[in-house]
Amino acid sequence: MESFRKVTAVAAPMMRINIDTDQIIPTLFLGGTDSKGYGKHLFHHHRYMPDGSPNPEFILNQPPYDKSEVLLADRNFGCGSSRERAPWALREYGFRAVIAPSFGGIFFNNCYRNGIVPVELPIEQVRQIVEEVEASKGAGKVTVDLETQTVTSPKGSVFAFTAQPTLRHMLLEGMDEIAMTLSRQGELDAFRTKDRERRPWAY
Repeated sequence: MESFRKVTAVAAPMMRINIDTDQIIPTLFLGGTDSKGYGKHLFHHHRYMPDGSPNPEFILNQPPYDKSEVLLADRNFGCGSSRERAPWALREYGFRAVIAPSFGGIFFNNCYRNGIVPVELPIEQVRQIVEEVEASKGAGKVTVDLETQTVTSPKGSVFAFTAQPTLRHMLLEGMDEIAMTLSRQGELDAFRTKDRERRPWAY
């Protein structure tokens, strides 16, 4: 699994409520089980006109936001279906962090398993970051640091966030559940040895 520690990057404001997974990656493009090939379809119905040309009004079609690695969003980002292709599409496009006041629960956990840190901040703090980014016309970078659990705005304001300890550890170390279990093999073996002595009939 891909690890994440810190990113300082262009941040794209997309302040719409309830951006669901079908907007992130439409059903039309869900095929197969491979995690590749979804980035080009990210936000397809927003990014492209009906004739397939880029929509010039969409934020990710405008420089410097077309190089964004941080996404600023409004409430309930990633709600809807449980499709893991939503974080796959975001990661393949280049996003390493999404900052929003709240997330769809399954999407939130899937981000951690796919190299993206979902950061929950109060709406007032998200709006402040958006205002600073827009005032700089995208030149002001945003830093997301999973080790210190902080977000730094373009003007230097620092906002703390909380990450669930197990998910944070997995993302920092780039470990999925299987790798994390194997990292505790010694503890598992010690338990099995003691348990075998206590309950020999079970083995």
